[in-house]
Amino acid sequence: MLAPRLDDAADLAAVHVQTWREAYGGLLPEHFYDDAARVRRQAMWSQRLTEPGGVERIRIARDAGRLVGFAVRGDAVDHQGHPPVREEQLFALYVLARLHGTGVGQTLLDACLRGRPAQLWVAKENGRARRFYEKNGFEEDGTEQIDEDLDGLVVIRMVR
Repeated sequence: MLAPRLDDAADLAAVHVQTWREAYGGLLPEHFYDDAARVRRQAMWSQRLTEPGGVERIRIARDAGRLVGFAVRGDAVDHQGHPPVREEQLFALYVLARLHGTGVGQTLLDACLRGRPAQLWVAKENGRARRFYEKNGFEEDGTEQIDEDLDGLVVIRMVR
């Protein structure tokens, strides 16, 4: 897995929006996946890639030279009133659906966390992601909330 380059922001945005559509298409409204969402994501990625330490917290996967997935880790943070229970947090791990089951997600997770304890938040209805994290030693800790940033989607915390 690779660290991203500064010029990867547009590709990261495209993969971000596409993987969200694939993962949450029936759970979130269309404005999470439209052209304006891609523009917002590109601005977000441009900012993250230029922040101090930003590139070191992100890992990307490529297939035939094209960006196909990414993972982001960092110091754990308070999440809408829930204080962190681990020092490190996996903030995102997304791979294009056509590559699910190929090991790309596993390689991204391993490159990002290197087996260390961490916490993450995942959509309660995203059974595939939850099973993947369980396979990697994460367990639900009983913390559940409605994520207002995600249009009221219910998320749960998992820890290892």
